[in-house]
Amino acid sequence: MALLEVKNLKTSFFTDAGEVKAVNDVSFSLERGKVLGIVGESGSGKSVTAYSIMQILAGTGKIVGGSVKLDGEELIGAGEKKMKEVRGNRISIIFQDPMTSLNPTYTIGRQLMEAIMLHTNRNRKQAYERAVEMLRLVNINEPEKRMKQYPFEHSGGMRQRVMIAMALACEPDILIADEPTTALDVTIQAQILELMGQLQKELGMAIIMITHDLGVVAQMCDEIIVMYAGSVCERGTADEIFYNPCHEYTKGLMRSIPTADTAGKKLQPITGTPIDLLNMPKGCPFAPRCDNAMKICINHRAEPEQINGNHIASCWMNIKHALDSGDIALEADGEGGEQNG
Repeated sequence: MALLEVKNLKTSFFTDAGEVKAVNDVSFSLERGKVLGIVGESGSGKSVTAYSIMQILAGTGKIVGGSVKLDGEELIGAGEKKMKEVRGNRISIIFQDPMTSLNPTYTIGRQLMEAIMLHTNRNRKQAYERAVEMLRLVNINEPEKRMKQYPFEHSGGMRQRVMIAMALACEPDILIADEPTTALDVTIQAQILELMGQLQKELGMAIIMITHDLGVVAQMCDEIIVMYAGSVCERGTADEIFYNPCHEYTKGLMRSIPTADTAGKKLQPITGTPIDLLNMPKGCPFAPRCDNAMKICINHRAEPEQINGNHIASCWMNIKHALDSGDIALEADGEGGEQNG
């Protein structure tokens, strides 16, 4: 049984302008001890998917369909009392910006202890000892001294380590890392990612890594989900996504990555702008920005197609390539009115 199973998840934000379908029919599963990457542009639904799992949506947001099961237990509709038991204890999250996530008026120690006492039955002394232990675990020197300091007295990398310590203090089964290296310089990014990888192996937890940085997922993730306009357009192992991308959006992301081979050359950005989620098209949401879009892409959305193993993509180009290569053939029925692939 999968540790976390998400099926046909749909989340919308209801605004004066209309319904924004931020997450539209998202499905995936996460095994114990595995690292799942969710990648895509800003606004693709990555963070909202995570917030839906933890049910910490903004006031206008609502889960309108689907299922989220943790160890086989349904969380959608379970109620706030149940979710308070899940948050922190079973599933923890590291938010994007540690400076805004930490309260600038409270010391690091007070915030860590508060989280520990809220989610466990430890008393104040035990919470203090656990907080110091966690700071030491994330390689913060002089943890007793740091406990008395405020967030502004720490660098961005140190604050992110504090956030990781807070998220792991109750030994969750799943850690959701929402853009954990945003606004950090390259050296600190590498340190944070190395730390998370080390802790993941030591503690045996599963991680959902949300990022727009494909370099991050290549380094850490066992499986990758590529999202666009609130939907999963491709899913597969890291090798499958990087070496055999099968959705035109994924291919565009790959072309935009700077590599040693592209030194001195212009990168190939994805042209156009992201789709308006208030006015979703009938067909593929990426079609208006796709150089290879066909008429069918405009009018009909491709169903998820299994490429091989667990590699799945929803792109009409895969059907076209299969037809052109003769891997599949169109057969007319007796009346000549239907075509089957």
